[in-house]
Amino acid sequence: MLAMYSGQIGSFSSRDLLLFFIMWELELIPVYLLLSMWGGKKRLYSATKFILYTAGGSVFLLIGVLGVGLYGSTEPTLNLERLVNQSYPLALEIIFYIGFFIAFAVKLPIIPLHTWLPDTHGEAHYSTCMLLAGILLKMGAYGLVRINMELLPHAHSIFSPWLIIIGTMQIIYAALTSPGQRNLKKRIAYSSVSHMGFIIIGISSITETGLNGAILQIISHGFIGAALFFLAGTSYDRIRLVYLDEMGGIAIPMPKIFTLFSSFSMASLALPGMSGFIAELIVFFGIIMSQKLLLMPKILITFGMAIGMILTPIYSLSMSRQMFYGYKLFNIKNSYLFDSGPREFFVSTSIFLPVIGVGVYPDFVLSLSAEKVEAILSKFLYI
Repeated sequence: MLAMYSGQIGSFSSRDLLLFFIMWELELIPVYLLLSMWGGKKRLYSATKFILYTAGGSVFLLIGVLGVGLYGSTEPTLNLERLVNQSYPLALEIIFYIGFFIAFAVKLPIIPLHTWLPDTHGEAHYSTCMLLAGILLKMGAYGLVRINMELLPHAHSIFSPWLIIIGTMQIIYAALTSPGQRNLKKRIAYSSVSHMGFIIIGISSITETGLNGAILQIISHGFIGAALFFLAGTSYDRIRLVYLDEMGGIAIPMPKIFTLFSSFSMASLALPGMSGFIAELIVFFGIIMSQKLLLMPKILITFGMAIGMILTPIYSLSMSRQMFYGYKLFNIKNSYLFDSGPREFFVSTSIFLPVIGVGVYPDFVLSLSAEKVEAILSKFLYI
């Protein structure tokens, strides 16, 4: 767990592209071990699928890193501060962009490269799921902003309208696929894929509002996704069931878990006052203010995003209904049906406080990223 966490922290804090790549690769090994040793029945299948997808994407990342570092009239450099001022021929920049994009699209994940995620979440232990949903997916979004947007702005402005379309398709596709999942963790995983669509749209809008919305969504989903997997795991510890159609009626014996799970489900479906709402609202404003799109495409994209937001409560609330309402497990005289202990309650409330905090006062987060957002977008002024 600590090795996995170290790799993730290293990726976010590295100021050098080669170190970024090494840390990016380093966290794959602990995730593979956590999956293959402590996963469910299909753990070897999901662990192999995970490593093939992510290591395959990393090959493109390495090619991009070496290409960007070795190109240039002066001495080769991989320092991000110096690479920001580097310019490339447009054809070469597009090639670099595609290489980096494939690597980040696997990690984020962007459809159709998302199929490893439901399998991985479905089989992983819920503690691993928390770090996967909370941090691992955000590495892809961070890479898109830090490398694709900042280092390769011309290529990003060319590809951004297409990315907006992909993001909209992803929101609707994952929201439609999620209700069909019997496995609780797979349903939450598809909700993660759907929410990643808002991040893609925010990054591709190339507006200050849109990028701020994407950053808020990255942070918001990190908390909400991790909390839902944590509560899914605590429920599994009690009832030893993972399929939703076998559950039901556990709200009365476990009121604390029911209350917390319902609260995070509401946060996931973007209830006003919680972080998910403010993040998605700002992404909406970002796409409306975007200069890259004409009026009609803006209306269609906004309409598509709205459909995704309407579909979210359907899978989110039906998940809560299948788990907590009804009578299936209510009459079972089972000693395991005890409610949340103080440790679990502390963890859940610790995650819930930032969700409410960001929802009520998003300026706290936005003020931390304001300077960087302005610096990145200043590169698009003359494109």
